[in-house]
Amino acid sequence: MSDRAALLKGIRVWLVLFVVCLVLSGVTAFPLVHELRWGESLLRFLSVPEHLPALMDWIERVRHGLDAADRDYPFLLYGTDWLAFAHLVIAVAFYGPYRDPVRNIWVVEFGMIACAGIVPLALVCGPIRGIPFWWAVIDMSFGAFGIVPLYVVRRKIKRLEALTTTAAPPAVAAVSG
Repeated sequence: MSDRAALLKGIRVWLVLFVVCLVLSGVTAFPLVHELRWGESLLRFLSVPEHLPALMDWIERVRHGLDAADRDYPFLLYGTDWLAFAHLVIAVAFYGPYRDPVRNIWVVEFGMIACAGIVPLALVCGPIRGIPFWWAVIDMSFGAFGIVPLYVVRRKIKRLEALTTTAAPPAVAAVSG
């Protein structure tokens, strides 16, 4: 396998991993109320309340809030539907770098900027919304973990670009007559 083919394969593998995680993150925002009930039951079964009572208090508080919203103000949950949709739309954008990485490196760089943006969002909006700091750290970890595959992809794309430009024949100047 040539260097170019190996780089292209590596880029595509990392992009698929990133897109799968992005899609899973989005799809799980649709059934949020049911997911949280199921998750709380699982945590209780695993005896988490005995070991991490603050986590269970938070999960219980969030579940009560979601239950109340679902019961009394279901239109509020429409916001999480849009959040899910946004994840899916962003995932589709990564088809560009999958198909032509060098030409569409900007999508990868945009994704890196978005990952970096999670940190100030969590640090500013978390306290405003009453989110515990330790939960904001969990949210920030999505940006920290998300930027890793994108950074790897960007480096590989830059190497692929260097290979492509050195392999391309020099342009022939037009002769005017």
